[in-house]
Amino acid sequence: MEDKMEEKLKQFLKTIKLNESLLSMIFGIVTVVLVGVLVFRIYQGRRAEITETADTTEQSPVAETMGEVPVEVKEDGKKYPTNLPETYKVGAGEHLWMIAEKTYGSGYNWVEIAKENNLANPGILYEGQELKLPKVAVVEVPGMQATNEISGDTYTVVKGDNLWNICVRAYGDGYKWSEVAEFNKLANASVIEVGQVIKLPR
Repeated sequence: MEDKMEEKLKQFLKTIKLNESLLSMIFGIVTVVLVGVLVFRIYQGRRAEITETADTTEQSPVAETMGEVPVEVKEDGKKYPTNLPETYKVGAGEHLWMIAEKTYGSGYNWVEIAKENNLANPGILYEGQELKLPKVAVVEVPGMQATNEISGDTYTVVKGDNLWNICVRAYGDGYKWSEVAEFNKLANASVIEVGQVIKLPR
């Protein structure tokens, strides 16, 4: 009986020896497949982690911007600049609209800056002048309507007009308000009266 067992064992070992290269190849393939599955699972896990992080970043209220200015939406539903400095030093050629756009992301905040600094004439700023910036919400105005285009050299002010709107309709560029104010020798560019005739330089 022992001889038969020994012979069967020898026969089995002989069979294995003959098929050694085949077995090595099978074990090699199994190893490569297992390593491939492992690498794939690790890659999928990291990819899901990156996607999850990206999703939470997009939902952050600080991620919003007004122009180039980062803002956050507060409980009142309004947007406030997140990195608003307390003061701003006026640079060469700057005007309130430009400063408001840089600091609040909306030129319409120039009114708040003028009020905060008690400016008698908001159209006149000096290089190096220090302005206090109020902690107020960003003023958002729905898209301007460029209807009722102004084509003449003069315009008679009606209720609700301001130099910005007049310049948008006359030139397609609201920034021309300072030119128009200077051309008309306006003491205060933010105050125009109904019925007042504004000359429009062409």
